Amino acid sequence: MAENKETILSVRNLKTHFSTGIGRNKLVVKAVDGVSFDIYKGEVFGLVGESGCGKTTTGRTIIKLYTPTDGEVYFKGKRVTAGTDSIIKQLKDTKRVSKDKIKELKADMKTELEKASDQDKVKETYTNKIDEIKEATSKEVHELKEEISRRKYESLKDYKRKDTKDLMKKMQMIFQDPIASLNPRMTVKEIIAEGLYIAGEKDDKVISEKVNDVLDTVGLLPEHANRYPHEFSGGQRQRIGVARALIVSPEFIIADEPISALDVSIQAQVINLLNDLRDEFGLTILFIAHDLSVVQYFSDRIAVMYYGNLVEVAPTRELFKNPLHPYTKSLLSAVPVPDPDFEKGRQRISYDPSVHNYENNPPELHEITEGHYILANDEELEAHKKELKK
Repeated sequence: MAENKETILSVRNLKTHFSTGIGRNKLVVKAVDGVSFDIYKGEVFGLVGESGCGKTTTGRTIIKLYTPTDGEVYFKGKRVTAGTDSIIKQLKDTKRVSKDKIKELKADMKTELEKASDQDKVKETYTNKIDEIKEATSKEVHELKEEISRRKYESLKDYKRKDTKDLMKKMQMIFQDPIASLNPRMTVKEIIAEGLYIAGEKDDKVISEKVNDVLDTVGLLPEHANRYPHEFSGGQRQRIGVARALIVSPEFIIADEPISALDVSIQAQVINLLNDLRDEFGLTILFIAHDLSVVQYFSDRIAVMYYGNLVEVAPTRELFKNPLHPYTKSLLSAVPVPDPDFEKGRQRISYDPSVHNYENNPPELHEITEGHYILANDEELEAHKKELKK
């Protein structure tokens, strides 16, 4: 756990849905469906789960490569992206409620007019009430439409406001596949320096010095700057990806499965490199992976993701010592141990989502002990509390 509790990133009810097809054949894939968490300055926050659970989509949405469907992302206290679904729903509800109230008032006025001696006074009273509702509704609708426009504007990739542009430089990403994320037609120098060019640096001497410095930082040589990506091994290409992220002096890095495409011996090198860089530059890292043994070694806290939702969040030691959610237990039971005798008798735990009955009592993320959160309804929460007391 990071000692400094300053929050550098806040994710609130983040949703990223993708639509395919049209009309009756339209299919909505809820890749991320209501994720909330905070990341503290200086920590490594591990995000784990099986392939397809939404880990990478979460990372890409945070850094604005994807536009969120709903929810908000705050970086260093400033909102950097936000979805509009909840605001659009609120807008529709506001119009509907207003329409229903006016309809009800008109019905009441008709009834009162039939038995009133002073019909003009009745009309005036009800007309004033209807006008008040219309005015209040118009004001609220205007504010909601402005908020929708603001959120859409913030989520555009070509958002040019200088303060946001400078802020986003402090957030960088290391991609999963090192060869797919490097342009084969660009030299290493051009790839790494691209962030500097975008930031407005034009002095080639300054650029060359910074590229050479960052190459040295990640364990490569200055002469590598004039080579192309295909001339390097997988581990070296990943180091180039790390160098590209570091060149603009970020404070927060999203490492999207940075070792999954590498050999085991190279994986250790990259993890140790990230550890050294974390200590040297005070980096905060969102480490996305499905290898729990690596996440256990590298992370301060871990969030477990399943089908677009977080099911458990806890400090690393606490999660491995007291896993509570059945999916977390299933994941941990699959972690290989370098002991042949143990492996022969190891019992895998299968996760069956049908054990949850959320029809009348939907789940929420509850803090069951300090810093340990679990997705559960009221009944499950009580069962987990009893499990911890044993």
